[in-house]
Amino acid sequence: MTDALAISGLTAGYGRRVVVNRLDLAPVSPGTVLSLLGPNAAGKTTLLRALAGLHPATGSVRLGERGLLSLSLADHARLVTYMPQSLPQRVALTVLEGVIGAMRASAPGGQLVPERDVADRALSVIERVGIGHLAMTELSHLSGGQRQLASLAQALVRQPRVLLLDEPISALDLYYQLRVMKLVRELAAESRMIVVMVLHDLAIAVRWSDRVVLLADGRLIADGTPQDAITAAALADVYKVAARVDITPDGVRIAIDDIL
Repeated sequence: MTDALAISGLTAGYGRRVVVNRLDLAPVSPGTVLSLLGPNAAGKTTLLRALAGLHPATGSVRLGERGLLSLSLADHARLVTYMPQSLPQRVALTVLEGVIGAMRASAPGGQLVPERDVADRALSVIERVGIGHLAMTELSHLSGGQRQLASLAQALVRQPRVLLLDEPISALDLYYQLRVMKLVRELAAESRMIVVMVLHDLAIAVRWSDRVVLLADGRLIADGTPQDAITAAALADVYKVAARVDITPDGVRIAIDDIL
């Protein structure tokens, strides 16, 4: 599997507190949309930040033949892009300027791109995300959901091999939740990009993910297709709830009955 993402023995934490403990995952092949599920403090965001090279970690993270943990931050960022839960609050840039800045930051050193091409590409991504009407609006004037969409545009314009999304739809209404999830699936298929995202909504994860990973206390509980990984036993272990999980021709149906 050329350029598959392979994680072995990954450990990360804060001081003496281990948050992700010797995590092993089967290789994630190009074009895969993988969702990380689990309760708060399960280690999902720490894992994403470690994969992004933004948090110290030990173990092995490889993209094809490249060991990501040994790369410089600049070289790492050309392959892997991380979208946090929210942009900084006070940024004196328009949406367009923010996307252009992200694109220039990811360009190989010394590469010159004509100004018209830069603007055209940035606007194309902004339009595809669905916020073309906000291109000239300052980031500081956007709502939380609009800022999330602007952050997604900044991530996508970098054209990474691995896209890491931390709760990318948490502040969005239903229309934009659907739009973002459809866009992520389309881009993964078109460019063979690997997408790893943190989600809290099980129904959305089931519908839009090729693969799901359930975490609890930094340990792996389940890993596989939504149909294989999301079981009543796994939900009881991870979320401490009694649930009924039915496999249907349309996918997986989940009914939460009670807490344990």
